[in-house]
Amino acid sequence: MRSSRTVVETPDFSVRVVACGERGPGWGAPEEGGADALVLVHRGMFRVRAGGRPLTADPTMGYVQAPGLDYSFAHPAGGDVCTVIAVAGHLWHTAGDVPAAGPVAVDGRVELAHRLLLRSDRDAADPAERLVRTLAAAGVRRPPRAAGDRTGLARRAREAIVAGDPDSADLVRLSRLLDVSPAHLSRVFRRQVGMTVSRYRNRVRASRALRRLEEGETDLGVLAADLGFADQSHLTRVLRAEIGLPPGRLRALLAGIPESGRHSRELEIVGES
Repeated sequence: MRSSRTVVETPDFSVRVVACGERGPGWGAPEEGGADALVLVHRGMFRVRAGGRPLTADPTMGYVQAPGLDYSFAHPAGGDVCTVIAVAGHLWHTAGDVPAAGPVAVDGRVELAHRLLLRSDRDAADPAERLVRTLAAAGVRRPPRAAGDRTGLARRAREAIVAGDPDSADLVRLSRLLDVSPAHLSRVFRRQVGMTVSRYRNRVRASRALRRLEEGETDLGVLAADLGFADQSHLTRVLRAEIGLPPGRLRALLAGIPESGRHSRELEIVGES
């Protein structure tokens, strides 16, 4: 079952949140893509296939949708939520050229811009300004071009980490889960994803931390322990590295404190590439 909620709709762009409760590994019937759109995952993961090329979309990997292409979807984990940002070409050009259809790597700054964009129906911020920040942050980040992952090893590793499988907590246990050697998994993962397994795990943890902070979490010690960080200092270091800001300032931004004063530079960070 799929549901959709419009966050913002103007003649130049629209922002919709799409939630899917379906679960199953099989591909659904093809659907034609609408307008040029950037699709970012807010929660969970799903698979999408266009022109015979599949990719796994999750909070670390979105994609650009192009009109005229047919898209098929699979929801092996179920319960995923994504944001479809449809943009007129002239507005996209304010942040750079309209990118070609395909995957888009989502780092912590892009995710923060995405989450702030979704607040546009709840506060007084200019949604167009937030949209441009999101596009500017996301526009140039393509995943590495690598040979096909014929065994799906990198995809399966990503899915285990995003799903929070206990055996994904370190490289040795993850390689045992996937029935390969740690060296082989490390080599294939870095070639396919463009970062080490450890760096990817921290990126996913940072995403979970953002969600918890947005939900109002105030005890950073508990948050660090829940997400597998060594301590609160480790959490802070990772968030600074992945997003550019410490937990307290992220919580303030996500709580909707007015975008002025001491937060002005912090919001500029969101739009930097």
